[in-house]
Amino acid sequence: MADDPFRSSDTLRSARPLAHARQVTFAGPLDLELGGRLPEVTVVFETYGRLSPAKDNAVLVCHALSGDSHVARHDPQDDPGWWDIAVGPGLAIDTEEYYVLCANLLGGCRGTTGPNTLNPATGRRWGADFPTITVNDMVEVQRRLIDHLGIPSLLAAVGGSLGGHQVLTLATRYPERVRGAMVLASSARLTSQALAFDVVGRNAIRRDPQFRDGQYYEDAPGPSVGLALARMLGHITYLSPQAMSEKFGADRLQPRELTTLFENRFSVGSYLAHQSDKFVERFDANSYVTLSMAMDLFDLGSTPAELADALARSRCRWLLISFSSDWLFPPAQAQELADALLALDQPVSFCNVTSDCGHDAFLLPDDLELYGGLMEGFLSALRGAPAANGGEAGHHHHPTSIFRPRRFDYDRILGLIPSGASVLDLGCGRGGLLSSLRQRGESRLLGLELDEQAILSCIQQGLQVVHGDLDQGLPAFADDQFEVVVLSQTLQAVRNVELVLADMLRVGRRAIVSFPNFAYHKLVEMLQQGRAPESPHLLRFKWYNTPNLRFLTIADFEAFCAERGIHIHQRLALDTEEGKEVHADANRLADLAIFVLAAG
Repeated sequence: MADDPFRSSDTLRSARPLAHARQVTFAGPLDLELGGRLPEVTVVFETYGRLSPAKDNAVLVCHALSGDSHVARHDPQDDPGWWDIAVGPGLAIDTEEYYVLCANLLGGCRGTTGPNTLNPATGRRWGADFPTITVNDMVEVQRRLIDHLGIPSLLAAVGGSLGGHQVLTLATRYPERVRGAMVLASSARLTSQALAFDVVGRNAIRRDPQFRDGQYYEDAPGPSVGLALARMLGHITYLSPQAMSEKFGADRLQPRELTTLFENRFSVGSYLAHQSDKFVERFDANSYVTLSMAMDLFDLGSTPAELADALARSRCRWLLISFSSDWLFPPAQAQELADALLALDQPVSFCNVTSDCGHDAFLLPDDLELYGGLMEGFLSALRGAPAANGGEAGHHHHPTSIFRPRRFDYDRILGLIPSGASVLDLGCGRGGLLSSLRQRGESRLLGLELDEQAILSCIQQGLQVVHGDLDQGLPAFADDQFEVVVLSQTLQAVRNVELVLADMLRVGRRAIVSFPNFAYHKLVEMLQQGRAPESPHLLRFKWYNTPNLRFLTIADFEAFCAERGIHIHQRLALDTEEGKEVHADANRLADLAIFVLAAG
């Protein structure tokens, strides 16, 4: 985190007029999902970059509850945007490559039809009489805007939190209108805990004596205390315990001096007071009630079956990003989305970014190198171009391998995979095997990987990969979902060997397993000298930092298969130092083995 303890995702936002905002009014009525009708809708939006002649480079950015259309600066003299770190020339969402569009939401308070705009029927502002809207209603307005701008389909839609809900809705409600969906720090629906914070926030606003049934616009000051309290609650949920400790632990009794109505004895109190006072200057209390209610009503399904049914309508590629310390939208919720898409055999990549920043991580620069790189790589792949910082293709080796980078076994594994086969590569590393399969012309490819940087490398190459721990098995995958499941030079680092191999044979019609043979005569000779095997040509690790947990041999693995009724369809024994196959005395003369397995 940065040194400024008052830094937040709100730091640079203001209520100043949006110099580059445009607006359009749709005269036809909008029938709302939960009943009621808006006779007309005005939308305020901003665009960046140029729409290509083929109209195939449009990226829709969907903002969260407290955002607006001003996603980024248009020029150095412009006010900061809420996502300047990610949107702009040469950034993750590159406005020199893409035509970026961001609209203030229906129900918002920055010019789009909402509670603070005029009700044509009464000539007064809607106030609390503004009808209850849903995310579906918001997205229908965005669809109309896309039509107005002459965009037949979006290259991608991206959003975090409530913005992620919009992306999920767009991809499932209008599947023909979006090719790629990037969902950050979001979910299929809110947890009851998250919903509870919104309930308290809305009560704080409505019970403020100055709320006056939502008609406070002509009589200052309005429900500023209630809105400030709601924002304080919100900021608590946006931070993680780690971020709170780092910001306020060392100087908790040294608050910043500021003029405020709120308690200011502790440093965390002055932070919350500062953030809420700034928020009240630029946001409308009725809009807070309206938008938070829409977010709370959002629900794609509470069971895997309901979620699968909702997501089955999508036709796009997916990138899901969660953040490890986000307890408002916990990573498990993104995992649920990923699991549902995997079960549907839809193209999805997923990464849970290790972060101390909590829910606000997707708006802060701390982890931008990773999550920004994921977005950049995903967008480049949608356009069929390698990312500017794309990972190298070819034969990368997995960090748990005991061998140096040359992967002699990859060529042999490629030869064991039939043409046209669907392949799941477990512990895929930086995508060497998957990249080689793609170069061969295979298309149904998926990697599973634990290392975040390896996931980034795969996505920068346009490969599909999901974040996962092998020791948890493969519960997201259906029986016989892949023709081939590969576990290459990773078995020795797996804790739950029996579960992983059983799931490989359940999910794949064939399983290919390669592993180092610790009965190899050179390793045995080292042990006989009384030292742990160590060689610049063979072993990568010392005895005290090796990730290898299993020291198995070819004979051990063959006995394991025989005991469990696993059919060994084929076995290759390799001497990787000499670059040749071993046909006799393999348990002593081969340093690597490859097995092709099938259920007995």
